[in-house]
Amino acid sequence: MLAFAEKITLRAHEVTREDIEELRRQGLADAEILDIAMTAGARSFFSKVLDAIGAEPEERYKSLEEGLRETLAVGRTFGK
Repeated sequence: MLAFAEKITLRAHEVTREDIEELRRQGLADAEILDIAMTAGARSFFSKVLDAIGAEPEERYKSLEEGLRETLAVGRTFGK
């Protein structure tokens, strides 16, 4: 499931019927597969829009535990 979501995020044009079939073999229903695709696509879209407009987190972001901040930033540097 995570490999499928990552593929959607990074290389959606490479998703194949075999990717979908593999998820079905793992027991996922079509509605669940659609949920994964829509969630990964929406998250990717939202992140790209925020990057494109130069959005920065609210000041309270800096008070979060460092590990959580790093997880949320996904490679971006905020407030350093």
